Amino acid sequence: MRAVIQRVSEACVMIDGTIHASIEKGCVILLGIRTGDTRDAALFLADKCSSLRVFDDANGKMNLGLNDVGGSVIVVSQFTLYGDAQKGNRPSFIEAARPEEAEPLYDIFVGRMKSLLGSDRVATGIFRTMMKVKIVNDGPVTILIESK
Repeated sequence: MRAVIQRVSEACVMIDGTIHASIEKGCVILLGIRTGDTRDAALFLADKCSSLRVFDDANGKMNLGLNDVGGSVIVVSQFTLYGDAQKGNRPSFIEAARPEEAEPLYDIFVGRMKSLLGSDRVATGIFRTMMKVKIVNDGPVTILIESK
């Protein structure tokens, strides 16, 4: 399982031209799920993402987490994080989990994030839906985390 975390000053997910979810200060988490990933991987990654210290403290040092700054998150499923373009020019997505395997793990990840941060601070896109994600990356700060 792979997460790309971007610290944002604001972000939103639009579906069919309508804002589905929006946040101010916080993180956008693009979540990729690979074939064979497990519930434990989803829980590990959610725990890591929720406690990641990427916000500045009073001394300008990245030392604060989402709970410290009252930040929110938007979680977006992104199977393309497992795109392999080593050969040719068209990425292969053979490592990405099929939707029927990925969606329950996505739900476990989101559920854990909600239990750690509070439901009101965790927004999502819609699984298997074309979305437009607007991100105002703050810093910019972008972190990649993978489960074991």
